[in-house]
This record gives sequence, C-alpha cells and structure tokens, in this order.
Amino acid sequence: MRKVYSWRWAFFIMGLAVMTLGFTMVIKGEEVGTSAWDVLHIALFENFGLSIGTWNIITGLLIIGFTSIVVKGFPKIGTWLNMILCGIFIDFYYWLLPDATSMSGSVTYFLLGLFVLGFGCGMYIAPNLGAGPRDSLMMWIVEKLGGSIKVARMSIELVVAVIGFILGGPLGVGTVIIAVFSGYVVQYSLPYCRKILMKAIGEVEDMKPFF
Repeated sequence: MRKVYSWRWAFFIMGLAVMTLGFTMVIKGEEVGTSAWDVLHIALFENFGLSIGTWNIITGLLIIGFTSIVVKGFPKIGTWLNMILCGIFIDFYYWLLPDATSMSGSVTYFLLGLFVLGFGCGMYIAPNLGAGPRDSLMMWIVEKLGGSIKVARMSIELVVAVIGFILGGPLGVGTVIIAVFSGYVVQYSLPYCRKILMKAIGEVEDMKPFF
C-alpha cells in the first residue's frame, strides 16, 4: 500500500511541476496570449506588484474560501497542495526561463507550453488525488446550476479573462487557442499517464480518490 501511495503522490507533484512549466512557457510567450487565469494574474502582478505565482496562490485562496463557505466544508490536502505548489513552481520557472526576445521566440514558447501544460495536467489528474481550487469551483457550479463542465469552465474563464483584460492583462489569440485545444492534449495524456502509473504500482483496477 505504501508503494501505491508513494507513486500516486510522486505523479501528482511531478504533474504539477510539468503543468506549471507549460503555463510559465506560455506566460513567457505572452505576446501570443496566455491562459485566461494568467491574463488576470499578470494584470494583478503588473498593477500591484508581488509575483505571478503569488497572485496564483492568492486567487486560489479566495476561491477556496468561497467554495468552503458554499459547500460548508474545507477542501482536502490535494487542493491545498495544488494551490501552493503551482504558485511556487511558476515563480521558479519564471525566474529560470529566459525572456522571449522576438515574436518567433514568443510563438515557440507558446506552442511548446501548450503541449507541456496539457501533458502535465493529465499527469497530475492521473493519480486522482484531488482537484485544484479552480476546478473545484467549476464542479460546484455544475452541481448547483446544471449544464456541462465545458460550459461552466468556458464561462468562468471568459469572466476571468475579461476582468484581467480590463486590468491590462495580455489577452490574445493564444487565450482562445489554450481554451479550445488544451483539453485535447489532456484527453490523450491522461490515459497514457494512467497506464504508466498503473504499471508502476501494479494495480489493474481504477483508482478511487484518496480524499
């Protein structure tokens, strides 16, 4: 059992590290456009200081606070780790990666980042250890208001992107591309990562949530 837990947590953390690397690459190529949430995070960073990763944590904390109130319960440890580690990883990668010096460099960052974040997302979801704050909010909206996950996700990201754009964030064609195509990458990466994880832990049945 310890082997199973160790592999699941390793996949979860490595997946977050890979996913945030992809998001940071997209941020470095912001001339093309970033993800909806990063439009907001970058706008807050440019207007109020701190760091992009810190704003990622702050907005995640606000979302956790809201969902905790409406569902009358605190999220599990996987959600907290998602929020904190993503912010830390983003700031580290943002410091580590060089800035794009041309439009071609921005496009390269963006395209590579799109595939890296999609793969990382599938990797962190594979061990089934809990959703991030934003995904938890999306699921609450679906549960309370009905409709599909796709509509709920797009509605949230539209509102967030507009707010970020009003504050001066880098809204662009890349924002739309990420919203449309990142899900396709996850669709292929998730079963692939699940297969690798199952092989590593020697399990053949579907994994139930830890929490």
